[in-house]
Amino acid sequence: MTRGSAVVACGILAVVAGGCVSSPRFTAERPAPPGGTSLQAEEGIASYYADEYNGRLTADGERYDMHQMTAAHRTLPFNTQVLVEDLDNGRQVTVRINDRGPFKDNRIIDLSLAAAEELRLIGPGTARVRLTIVTLGDTTGIPQHYAQ
Repeated sequence: MTRGSAVVACGILAVVAGGCVSSPRFTAERPAPPGGTSLQAEEGIASYYADEYNGRLTADGERYDMHQMTAAHRTLPFNTQVLVEDLDNGRQVTVRINDRGPFKDNRIIDLSLAAAEELRLIGPGTARVRLTIVTLGDTTGIPQHYAQ
């Protein structure tokens, strides 16, 4: 990681960590997965969205496909790759951020149906998860004072 990208990543994480009081915090450094750059982890509740939204436009302008490994996060840049680990069953999946949400205060990520199935989250509907950034997405839309 270059110094510039590290500074941008730290700025993004500051935005995530400095969000509203009820939002979860990114915590201690996590080891990097093979071939990835791990920055920090965030823990909280994951949910999923499926049929009702399938085919609708996501916040990044693409069509939501519930069969792809994608997710909605409030603040991470689009195209960020995130490792999602279910803290109760140990299952993991990597998703790409392409939408904004979730819009319930106690949740940190909304997963696609495919990702939720992989984590075995469909029955309960939610799960305690840890998010670890694998690859930071496009930061060009981040206000300059965060990208310094």
